[in-house]
Amino acid sequence: MSEREIRVLIADDERLMRAGVRMIVETAEDIVVAAEAGSGPEAVEVCVRQRIDVALLDIRMPGGDGLAAAAEIARLAPDTRVVMLTTFGEERYVAQAMRAGATGFVLKDTGPTELIRAVRLAAAGESVLGPRITRDLIERHLLGPARARDAGPRVARLTDAEREVLKLVGEGLSNAEIAQRLHIGVGTAKAHLSRVLTKMDCANRVQAAIVAHEAGLLD
Repeated sequence: MSEREIRVLIADDERLMRAGVRMIVETAEDIVVAAEAGSGPEAVEVCVRQRIDVALLDIRMPGGDGLAAAAEIARLAPDTRVVMLTTFGEERYVAQAMRAGATGFVLKDTGPTELIRAVRLAAAGESVLGPRITRDLIERHLLGPARARDAGPRVARLTDAEREVLKLVGEGLSNAEIAQRLHIGVGTAKAHLSRVLTKMDCANRVQAAIVAHEAGLLD
């Protein structure tokens, strides 16, 4: 097995769903499904026992759901990136998962190309914010007057270039996409984002995206 392969765990209580996801992601030469799990606790056990680069977790599973599993994986296997599999109507659960340390989320009806892209982005340490539901998710379940008031001063700490990067993070763009949009190098985009996270005291891109929406940068 090549060291460059991305090792993926698929956790869903529906065997047919797991088979479908496996079939899609394994069409990519750089991705291998290292394990499957049918429950939250089983997913946590797998991530603790072996190296898993990306865990694709269904939000709702018996015996301890994906939300609890995401928090446990973040605590016990911090090198594993967690991406939640969700459907429309479950955004409130995704918000909780993001706060628990999940890297992001994708819709269960996401096309093969986007699912593979999501796995690769997560493995690279980038957030996976599906553009179709990111704005709705944040506005409906995360925003509030108090949070918006707090976001303004945090964004004010940024330079103009950093603020532009933050805006694009809020739109769900990857580092490479940000670099292309702003006509800068990927390394420069990463450096800007690193400073953004530090200045705003954000643990990851997902939290930064939330602040971007709270501050009204995407209005």
